[in-house]
Amino acid sequence: MMAEMPNYRPETLAVRAGQERSQFGEHSEALYLTSSFVFKSAAQAAKRFSGEEEGNVYARFSNPTVTMFEERLAALEGAEDCVATASGMSAIMAAVLAHLKQGDHIVASNSLFGATVQLFNNILSRTGITTTFVSHTDPAAWEAAIRPETKLFFLETPSNPLTEIADIRRLVEIAHAKGILVAVDNCFCTPILQRPLDLGADLVIHSATKFLDGQGRVLGGAVCGARKLTEEVFKYLRTAGPTLSAFNAWVLLKGLETLKLRVEAQSANAAQLASWLEAHPKVARVFYPGLPSHPQHELAKTQQKSGGAIVAFEVKGSREQAWTVVDNCRLLSITANLGDTKTTITHPASTTHGRISPEARAAAGINEGLLRIAVGLEAVEDLQADLERGLSQI
Repeated sequence: MMAEMPNYRPETLAVRAGQERSQFGEHSEALYLTSSFVFKSAAQAAKRFSGEEEGNVYARFSNPTVTMFEERLAALEGAEDCVATASGMSAIMAAVLAHLKQGDHIVASNSLFGATVQLFNNILSRTGITTTFVSHTDPAAWEAAIRPETKLFFLETPSNPLTEIADIRRLVEIAHAKGILVAVDNCFCTPILQRPLDLGADLVIHSATKFLDGQGRVLGGAVCGARKLTEEVFKYLRTAGPTLSAFNAWVLLKGLETLKLRVEAQSANAAQLASWLEAHPKVARVFYPGLPSHPQHELAKTQQKSGGAIVAFEVKGSREQAWTVVDNCRLLSITANLGDTKTTITHPASTTHGRISPEARAAAGINEGLLRIAVGLEAVEDLQADLERGLSQI
């Protein structure tokens, strides 16, 4: 199906790419709830298991609904291939373990999602894979951290939660000069706002749980890139089994259909809310790539189509004042999830980044007065009124 639509625009790909109809001719994508698949003969079973013949074998590593999701997301990212996983974190784990081994080294941003930091420091380190964390926005620091055993640059851009922008093109240039792979977590932007592969990255990673679903319903993850790279990820998934369920894939397919509409509308709301917060007397600082005050505003304009839907801001005060804002929200959902049509608010220092050390939080610029909002589709005026309730009490 993908080969038939190479020049369609994102909104068309989001609805049509990857769809395969069965003999029944269903219009909506079919949900295949089965653990295994039946073969016509022993010979066919042998060919399927060996890979000599294409076709489904066992739902741990092959399912038609999952394949449709993979092909649709690959089309949106401009990728040759995609491997879906059970969650965003399992996608990161699969991408790393598929390409690195004991003794290898990662250079990573010090502004990663807290669970990713935990994965690199506490889980991957047990396998003998080490990580050096460097400034998200300083390419020279990335270059200086390279060792002979460095095999991967790993980054999120925009970062979570401060929306710092890494220069993807420059980091790719540095990494590729040394034969190092570059993986970019594109969760915040989605392929609607940013396509890292077009900027030279090797792998794009998603927590499909977020904007790709868009309604906070299911977990999912994905790794996109050239087939020679994703084949290694598939081999890991086939054996280790961090598999995306068929039901979750079906839900994600439905989410992708409205991805462009949602992301563009949420980004417009976020830009309006960020401007309001920046002018608020109880707000010390706002972090949003669409604002001219953002340190990487000009860079963001070269690799993103808009500022995105995530806004972070510091209140004048510390944890007590930040929690006052959160506790007075009646409309915004107090949860750490993001990418939902419903706006969410969280205090990163005690939630998403609460498990990393105070020193690591300080290095990432996450202080006790910081709040992160993932803007949804509500009226911006109603979001402002909800936040004003708490801000007025600081």
